[in-house]
Amino acid sequence: MGPIFSLTDFFRMLRRRAAAIVYVIVLGSILSLWLALNQQHMYGSTEVLQVTRPTIADDLARSTVEGSSARRMQLIEQRLMARGSLLEIIEKFGLYQDQPSLTSTEKVVRLRNAVNITGVAAAREGFTDDGTISVLTISATMPTALQAQQVASEFGRRTIELSVSSRIEQARETLSFFAEKEAALSSQIAVLEDEIASFHAANDVVLPGTVEFRRSEVTAINQGLLDIAREKILIRREADQASATERPATARRLLAEAQEQLETLDAQHALLSQRKRELEAALQTTPEVQRQLGAYTRQVQALQGELEVVSARRNEAEVGFRLETSRQGERLTVLEPAGLADYPSTGSRKKKAVMGGVASILVALAVAFALELRTPVLRTAKQMERETGLEPVVAIPVLRAASGRGAGLLGRLFSGLRGRGAVRLQKTARR
Repeated sequence: MGPIFSLTDFFRMLRRRAAAIVYVIVLGSILSLWLALNQQHMYGSTEVLQVTRPTIADDLARSTVEGSSARRMQLIEQRLMARGSLLEIIEKFGLYQDQPSLTSTEKVVRLRNAVNITGVAAAREGFTDDGTISVLTISATMPTALQAQQVASEFGRRTIELSVSSRIEQARETLSFFAEKEAALSSQIAVLEDEIASFHAANDVVLPGTVEFRRSEVTAINQGLLDIAREKILIRREADQASATERPATARRLLAEAQEQLETLDAQHALLSQRKRELEAALQTTPEVQRQLGAYTRQVQALQGELEVVSARRNEAEVGFRLETSRQGERLTVLEPAGLADYPSTGSRKKKAVMGGVASILVALAVAFALELRTPVLRTAKQMERETGLEPVVAIPVLRAASGRGAGLLGRLFSGLRGRGAVRLQKTARR
């Protein structure tokens, strides 16, 4: 401890540095009292929001809003803490009106620091964490209890509104995307079908269903031509037999009838043959036409397959949009509304004043000890013997003139102590 080696040395230091100690204590106490009186009490209020799971299981009706709730809450917090949003809240509740010197930026920074949004993660399933939040806590610290409650409630309300609007907007955009994709695919298929029809008309290509029908018609014509050929053979045989066996007049009559029948069959044969040639010409296509038809067929099949997938997705998106608009999906509910604080969250002014006084005493003692270290003087015979190893022979006390009537009891007491100390030093020196 430097010059302080005993309790007596400590008390003597206090006596010598009494003026500095009293000055530091008084100054520190006044400063502590001023700080305590000028302390701004702060009140806190907290609103708790619960993340409610969808009322309908995902296996039955799945929402199209993907992503973890923690990421969505982070995006919502960023939008809440934006400058424009904070200025709206400041203007709505008249915050910091008692401090007109503050700029808009300073007000925004103060409100941003006064509000804290924290989320509590849901219970994990095994070793995986899906980023789901079960509870969202919004805390506000303001100069008055009413402002703290209003700010916490406002942030809670805006959080719920942003959550609902963002989910509905995402579901709407998903539905709009798949609806536009479905309409585009339907338009492409319609254009391709028109192109195929034009190609059929230009190349005299029949439709796939008509090909089988025309082929069956050609088969029937071939059968009719075969029947006509049989009938003509039978008629000619009958005419030859009649010429050989009948009388000339009867034979001529029968031959005339046979000729008429043959002419009728020839006309039928010619008509069927013409129809057959037309059908066969219609059924004949070139390899290039066949390849183009195959390419058209593959394009139509690909577009139809994609259309089926997009239609299924659009139906799912429509179900998800209806879930969000009817508030059947994941949503935020107020679990514990913000309340008025009964007591300030900051410490008591009296306690701070007392702590400042205690700190002033400690600082005063430290200052006194520093002054002692700054002027290392041997003031007693024990200090001299301890520091140098030499025993003093005599100690001459410091004699001060009496201050008259103005001397107080404390001064006379200190003088008596100095006198007794000097006597003890003289006795020691004699021994």
